[in-house]
Amino acid sequence: MTSETSPAPSGASVPSDASAGLLVLAGTPIGDVADAPPRLARELETADIVAAEDTRRLRRLTQALDVRVGGRIVSYFEGNESARTPELADALAGGARVLLVTDAGMPSVSDPGYRLVAAAVERDVRVTAVPGPSAVLTALAVSGLPVDRFCFEGFLPRKAGERRARLAEVAAERRTLVYFEAPHRIDDTLAAMAEVFGAERRAAVCRELTKTYEEVKRGPLAELATWAAEGVRGEITVVVEGAPEPGPADLDAAELVRRVRVREEAGERRKEAIAAVAAEAGVPKREVFDAVVAAKNAEKNAG
Repeated sequence: MTSETSPAPSGASVPSDASAGLLVLAGTPIGDVADAPPRLARELETADIVAAEDTRRLRRLTQALDVRVGGRIVSYFEGNESARTPELADALAGGARVLLVTDAGMPSVSDPGYRLVAAAVERDVRVTAVPGPSAVLTALAVSGLPVDRFCFEGFLPRKAGERRARLAEVAAERRTLVYFEAPHRIDDTLAAMAEVFGAERRAAVCRELTKTYEEVKRGPLAELATWAAEGVRGEITVVVEGAPEPGPADLDAAELVRRVRVREEAGERRKEAIAAVAAEAGVPKREVFDAVVAAKNAEKNAG
């Protein structure tokens, strides 16, 4: 087990170890540059190496902050993260102070960073952070949905079948769910959520947070899917209400059948889907099985 000393207060000197460096993860504005953490400027000026997800965005940020980067700037993004991590880890082990910044928000949160943190920890290099803006927490705060318990699911898969399967995995999750999504996929994603989670499940689509055209659209998933079909632009974070506690409404046979079908279409075998739905609803597996068989027979008779 490795241990880390507590970060020094802002403005205080950090004890140095000639044999080991320091990895600093810095939050950057998600929209309004005025939200930049006060410590960010000092870290940009004093770092030996600044690893940036997009060096062009870094230049724009430093210009806006009127800051001059004192060390070497290197790119560190999804395409070169695996290859560049050993190089940065070696620099850290050699005593360098490395600052990691991503395009917006905190590194490692759906952005590059995890691999470098893991490599630093493996080499007993101290890791600290400059707390900053987060689209996840900002969206939760303005969503109007419960935020006492939540889970972050990042980006959903691009392919429809894989997306449905991922949603099916958390269909019974009681905690509020948070997702990132691209504007050209948000309509399909909301439609899939309405189908898997239920048309009336509440959600909030948070667009362009802290920017000039910030917008938060709240409502049932089905309504939001219809709204998004007209086209949505900008950076998007989706907050979805958690599944309700099992109750009388969940025992409706049609709802049990719908949940089984969602899981089957996502790739689960019927036996497994029935067992999972029974556990979610708090009812015997036989009750779910009978509902599925009755529905299938009704379809045959209707045909």
